[in-house]
Amino acid sequence: MGVYVNPGTKNMEIDIDDEFYVDKSLLVKVLNTKLNKKDRFICVSRPRRFGKTMAANMIAAYYSKDCDSHDVFSDLKISKDSSFEENINKYTVIQLDMNDVVTNKEDNSVTEYINKEVVSELRKIYPSALPEENVSLSKAIKEIFSLTGDRFIFVIDEYDVIIRDQKYSSELDGYLTFLVSLFKNSATAPAIAMAYLTGIMPIIKEKTQSKLNNFTEYTMIDPDDMAPFMGFTEDEVKSLAYQSGMEFEELKRWYDGYNLEGLEIYSPKSVISAIEDRKCSDYWIQTSSYEAVTDYISLDFEGLKEDVISMFTGNRVEVRTSLYRNTISFDTKDDVLTYLIHLGYLAYDADTSSCFIPNNEIKDMWALSIERAKGYNDVFQMIRDSKKLLESTWNGDEEAVARGVGKAHMEACSILGYNNEGSFQSAIHLAYYYAKSCYTIVNELPAGKGFADCAFIPYKPDVPVIIIELKKDDSVENAIDQIKNRKYPEALEKYKDNLLLVAISYDSKTKEHSCRIEKAQ
Repeated sequence: MGVYVNPGTKNMEIDIDDEFYVDKSLLVKVLNTKLNKKDRFICVSRPRRFGKTMAANMIAAYYSKDCDSHDVFSDLKISKDSSFEENINKYTVIQLDMNDVVTNKEDNSVTEYINKEVVSELRKIYPSALPEENVSLSKAIKEIFSLTGDRFIFVIDEYDVIIRDQKYSSELDGYLTFLVSLFKNSATAPAIAMAYLTGIMPIIKEKTQSKLNNFTEYTMIDPDDMAPFMGFTEDEVKSLAYQSGMEFEELKRWYDGYNLEGLEIYSPKSVISAIEDRKCSDYWIQTSSYEAVTDYISLDFEGLKEDVISMFTGNRVEVRTSLYRNTISFDTKDDVLTYLIHLGYLAYDADTSSCFIPNNEIKDMWALSIERAKGYNDVFQMIRDSKKLLESTWNGDEEAVARGVGKAHMEACSILGYNNEGSFQSAIHLAYYYAKSCYTIVNELPAGKGFADCAFIPYKPDVPVIIIELKKDDSVENAIDQIKNRKYPEALEKYKDNLLLVAISYDSKTKEHSCRIEKAQ
């Protein structure tokens, strides 16, 4: 077993030794259907900490020659599949972690380092096929295949680090040429049984001019049959919650939100960290920099700030993803939003071609980004004041609530228009940002004989339910009467002893807001 060639099972053994290991081995079943076929060139992109490296280690462990992987896979789902014995330990695997490569290459270029180190290992395995001292990797695998008939599987983890990190920009052309020489070269392609690239970004559409268009791409926008392997599914999280004794609904509130091909997908790193620590928290921020979002939402693209604030207040915004070139240079707000979808800071709804902030954990990261982004000072101030506003609501301070909501309404109106009813509802989400720490906020809650404009449903004890009715050019007295006459509180009967009725009205001419707060009887 080598470092890069046929690395064996050592890395996977470390992965599966974890107490809360989740069996994703059926990914191998999917890959077995693609071996030695036209669609054997695969690029799977997903956010940081979504299990890319564990998948790469598993693939390498399963296919690698010169070892016996049966014991490692014996208790996993793939061992029961009919394709298991057919392909296990049958291929020469070349596994590269590009983060490792750029760290260790010293004064060599990336391609020089790979050619040198990998060919050196191959020469030890196939000495008669590689007598020359200096030979490229593409030529080496061609010669080995011609002499022995052995086919190769390439597993390249974080393949896109050179594309995403500007400090390697001088190496980009050479690296892309290297990939093309391996995977789009008619002389080497027959020697490759499969190429599995994984990273945050899909295949770059710039510079290569579609030279790598033989790759099938599976992304957070279009995952296809890779969807169950892009993160933890809801059933897997339920199983982990049961195993650990944690509340599934709490994990769902914090980490759900990515819907891929009808599957609810969770961030593996966040879920496992929460289970190990026995509490839900912002683990994403500990492993990713919020500056990535801050820098991009500060860009002066028309409509970008408006879309950011709209999403932060709970809305979805349309996005065109098809024109993005998968680089870190942007021409439009759609490029920025598409990039943030790939990074996992936004979720994507394919049915409506829209994006949104997926869950509580990511929304906290957005709050930090907005705090430091250019042009968002007013929004940050409202986020900071939102705890006081919630306390004012609990205490029945009607004037303070009218002021706080009015300030948020003005900010929302700058985006959606003052007389747009949606802007008023958005203002509630913005003004009450802190409320997410103890409430689920529901718009248009079916209640009694109608729909309550907003309802704050607590998931923590000893805080009151809040029903909010919003009115334009009408009195708060009429709004309170509507809540009572349409029997909205009856939908929340179990909270009847701790339920606040809140009416907020604004005058479209004077722009003044008023508030009435009553405890339900």
